[in-house]
Amino acid sequence: MLSVARSSAVSGIGDAELLALAVGGNADAFDALLGGRLDRLFRMAYAITRTESDARDATQNACVQAWRELPRLRDQARFDPWLSQILVNSCRMLLRSRRRGSVREISMDDPVNPIANHVPASRSEVDGLSEADAIRAAFARLDVATRSILAMHYVDGQPLAEIARQMGRPVGTVKWRLSNARRALEIALRAERR
Repeated sequence: MLSVARSSAVSGIGDAELLALAVGGNADAFDALLGGRLDRLFRMAYAITRTESDARDATQNACVQAWRELPRLRDQARFDPWLSQILVNSCRMLLRSRRRGSVREISMDDPVNPIANHVPASRSEVDGLSEADAIRAAFARLDVATRSILAMHYVDGQPLAEIARQMGRPVGTVKWRLSNARRALEIALRAERR
């Protein structure tokens, strides 16, 4: 998976100190700060983009953008939501710029769904795999904005208030959008099961 080596110069330093050093231009501190966050960022990007290569590209682009924009971060306590929003925007821009063909990437292992990584031994496990495939296919049918809000809440675990702050919308609006996104996923899942 993705990884960032922690330099001995910044080893043992907490996130707040790393962030202060990174804002001052210390690349090792920024790398160390990202180290514990890359897997979460990648899983969220994968949930939005639905391909491993796009998720890697979006994650890398988001990290580069975060490094460039870091000196402008006003509230350092909001680093994680700020980074997540940069990632969501990176995914959106990447998907918008890609001209999708009919080529489908097949991964040997699914970083989001561990059930795809194991060989079924019984009929119930085969049914579980077909259900997981149906969920993946239904999720892929959704538009980017719908996948994004579902990923922010369910993959990244962000509370509604944080998503609302990032989107610049009232919490009620975000609740409504999340409810609509769940409904759209249910409809897409029913269509996949037919």
